[in-house]
Amino acid sequence: MPRHFKFVVAFTLAALIVKNLAACQSNRAVPANLGPRASYEIVAVYPHDPSAYTQGLVWHNNTFIESTGLYGSSSLRVVEPETGEVRQLLPLEPRYFGEGLALLNNKLYQLTWREATGFVYDLHTLELLNTWQYPTEGWGITTDGTNLVMSDGSDTIYFIDPESFETVREIRVTLDGNPLSAINELEWIEGAIFANIYLTDNIARIDPQTGKVLSMLNMSGLRPAANQPKAGEVLNGIAYDPSSQRLFVTGKFWDVLYEIRLINSPTPIKATQQ
Repeated sequence: MPRHFKFVVAFTLAALIVKNLAACQSNRAVPANLGPRASYEIVAVYPHDPSAYTQGLVWHNNTFIESTGLYGSSSLRVVEPETGEVRQLLPLEPRYFGEGLALLNNKLYQLTWREATGFVYDLHTLELLNTWQYPTEGWGITTDGTNLVMSDGSDTIYFIDPESFETVREIRVTLDGNPLSAINELEWIEGAIFANIYLTDNIARIDPQTGKVLSMLNMSGLRPAANQPKAGEVLNGIAYDPSSQRLFVTGKFWDVLYEIRLINSPTPIKATQQ
């Protein structure tokens, strides 16, 4: 094995260990009582690249746009849902660890983990249009249609102006009155924030005004039977198609991507306005 390849592998593994340990520390603040529960049913199963360390997932124009992580293999990619084929691939420089992804006003916003750098791309060409800096780690990002909505692995979610990149406001996520940390990948769905809780099989549905968890969705039954994820290969990646109210989820290194439907939710998804 070439020396430079050994270095990249060792550096990537070290970074993952650090992030996992940090998340485990954060998870100590997670209350034992997970509050109101929602359940789901599987609607469809799609192929997913098992080499993709999924960090962010967006649905647009019948395609998935995905951000992947790890030093040396982070990317931005456009994926065909039915086949899992990567139509466009934009590798990040090896010094960047790709994180969350959001789409707003025909621009893609991609975070990096500890590099404190965000990238802005043209939706159609993936041309890099701009970069910005932020004072925290970058984990998940979505949009409420006006602002970017960003997490940093703590219990704080930031609302950020997409032009100035100034923080407009913040909320603290709570579950039964207790802080809920390790907030990771985000998706805005019918007026609520859906958030992966890192290193767990849980997705929290969060009130964007108060930060209160409205319901918790346990997705442990989705772990692919043919490719059982290891410790760090957890649920991560949420996308939503508002035109048909389709909800998609996957995980890091998972070989499948699921379309699911929420059922028996204490706070169900509202009907899309036509």
